[in-house]
Amino acid sequence: MLFSTPYREKQLRTLVQKLGLPEAAPVRWDLLDLALTHSTASASANYERLEFVGDAVVKLAAAEFLYATYLESDEGELSAMRGALVSDRLLAEISDRYGLDRYLLVSGSTQADHLGRETRLAAALEALLAALYLSTYTLELVHPWLDLHLKEHAERIRQDPTLENYKGALQGLTQAYYQMLPEYKITETGQLYGDPERFVAEVWVQERLWGCGKGRSKKAAEQAAAQVAFLALQQSLQDSSPNSSPNSSSSPSPSRPLA
Repeated sequence: MLFSTPYREKQLRTLVQKLGLPEAAPVRWDLLDLALTHSTASASANYERLEFVGDAVVKLAAAEFLYATYLESDEGELSAMRGALVSDRLLAEISDRYGLDRYLLVSGSTQADHLGRETRLAAALEALLAALYLSTYTLELVHPWLDLHLKEHAERIRQDPTLENYKGALQGLTQAYYQMLPEYKITETGQLYGDPERFVAEVWVQERLWGCGKGRSKKAAEQAAAQVAFLALQQSLQDSSPNSSPNSSSSPSPSRPLA
């Protein structure tokens, strides 16, 4: 491949070295360059199509890792763990460890958008994974470095009964006990972009308020509210049925909603 500039070539080769891949690794440099080009840098040649492929690649890589590592886990637990492993938050965290934002071609205004940084980094990592997969049509350039991060995060997730996804955990709890989904009510309390308390979310179950949370986005506010509601509802279920746990098959009524 003819790199656009010697500096770009140095950038991409440095990144591959950071990933721990050998110098002779059969990387398609054109795809790697594309994977690290945001749409604001090029409207026609950017990472969006690779991101589409990468979404499937990261799920496959995580599935293979979990299947080979946690032989005692059933399909439900493996699926829940994979869902947490491929979340934008964890993908962005992996991106941060490699300083992926320093290799990403992006406009200055987008670079300054801190609110969209997590989504941007997660998308870039998915595109990167797609570029490496399409270089060989295998995961041989992915597993050697990605598995190290998957293992670290998987162990942390296994210690958390919510699998670091309180919305999902709350949904599972309410479906198990009440055969219904929690209801979220969102209020926008501020107009300042990036304000960590811009949105307020309430979680209602059986017409009772169980949790409130704030966040700079609707998604973040819902996750914060879901955490409060999950812990409160879980405690209420334990209090109302001392001999049962939230995983039992009985369906006690909530004893005390959040004030």
